[in-house]
Amino acid sequence: MLDAAELERYARHIVLREVGGPGQTKLKAARVLVIGAGGLGAPVLLYLAAAGVGTLGVIDDDTVSLSNLQRQVIFATEDIGSRKVDGAETAIARLNPHVRIETHMARLEADNALDLFAQYDIIADGSDNFATRYLVSDACYLAKKPLVTGAVGTFDGTLTTLRPHETRADGTRNPTYRCLFPEPPPPGTVPACAEAGILGALPGILGSMMALEVIREIVGFGEGLVGRLLMVDARSMRFETLDYAWDKDNPLSGERPTIKDLRGDR
Repeated sequence: MLDAAELERYARHIVLREVGGPGQTKLKAARVLVIGAGGLGAPVLLYLAAAGVGTLGVIDDDTVSLSNLQRQVIFATEDIGSRKVDGAETAIARLNPHVRIETHMARLEADNALDLFAQYDIIADGSDNFATRYLVSDACYLAKKPLVTGAVGTFDGTLTTLRPHETRADGTRNPTYRCLFPEPPPPGTVPACAEAGILGALPGILGSMMALEVIREIVGFGEGLVGRLLMVDARSMRFETLDYAWDKDNPLSGERPTIKDLRGDR
């Protein structure tokens, strides 16, 4: 149930026919884990907290540096040197006291992913490297958890939603991350943010869209991004969508899967 303060706080949601009181109650009951409190994770956490998601988990093993503040808007100058999960907890508590925050000061690994994911309803991946993205997507498949995953480059970004543990109404399997990207790029071919740079507002755009997709998945309205990759080009302000489908040869959920656990190919 929503109390009087919550009814006023979320009034602009509640008047929406697609959300209403029932949708807001679903948000309050939801448990969402955000992977990373960086450029993408920061707006995801802020907008999900503002939206009234009842429990937000965040996992990150990093501390705040001065160079983070160009895009990681959940932190302030006085947070430099502190743990990112602590800064996120403080910001969320200040924004919305109705939201419970669970912090995990750790690096996501094969050893802890499944146990951690079991505690949440939906995962939002804002990690900044391919190894973690593949780990998260494989773990979500094995744990049967929906995943909203985003990525940003210097002037571009992508976003999709994965529910490969489910089938469509016609019986067709939903695709996995490995159906879209069968293999990560060779090491060294994609420069890190520190080397290539990144336009500061871009993660804010993609992170906000990730939050929107998580909200849509929880409440259940509109056409989501399962089987669709949203691509953003910040140079031309162009948005395009690419459809993709289940690949029978993918090693995770294909006809002859070779990945049976999180250690099989790592």
